[in-house]
Amino acid sequence: MSNYEIRPAVDSDAEPVAAVHANSSHAAYEGVAPAAPQSLPADKRRAFWRDAIEYGEPLVHVALDAGRVIGFVGFDRSRDPKSKPTTGEIWALYVEPSHWGKGAGLALWDAAREGLLEEGCTEVTMWIPLCNDRALRFAELAGFKRELNTAKTAILGGVKLEEIRLKRPLD
Repeated sequence: MSNYEIRPAVDSDAEPVAAVHANSSHAAYEGVAPAAPQSLPADKRRAFWRDAIEYGEPLVHVALDAGRVIGFVGFDRSRDPKSKPTTGEIWALYVEPSHWGKGAGLALWDAAREGLLEEGCTEVTMWIPLCNDRALRFAELAGFKRELNTAKTAILGGVKLEEIRLKRPLD
């Protein structure tokens, strides 16, 4: 059982969500793409998450520890071309590094799964860079399977990274 409170994000969460995004990205990619947090300037990162929270695209839930945002998940219908309308996607799932391995990510995944089921989704995907062993391990422990024919190149912090789509049923 998680000790984290999970709730839908509200407008005032945009700043802490952007900070978690930057901090977690930096920790996850510092050896591979040291400029990853700066690849999206802080004001644009805040604006992106403010708009997502306001307009629900993607839907955003936050994890709280003692009332402070320490993680978030963004989820919605899949953005992949040709995906079925019943396919959801985890657009983002980030947790402060000091809370890695303590259940916050799992609690956020559970909230996203419930939200996608309520939206009528039957399966879910997520894209993860192949160099992010921690995220790949987390996704695979949560039941996601790699779709080997989906590898593509993404740019993160000016560095080209190969990422792969993972998928799992929601039931």
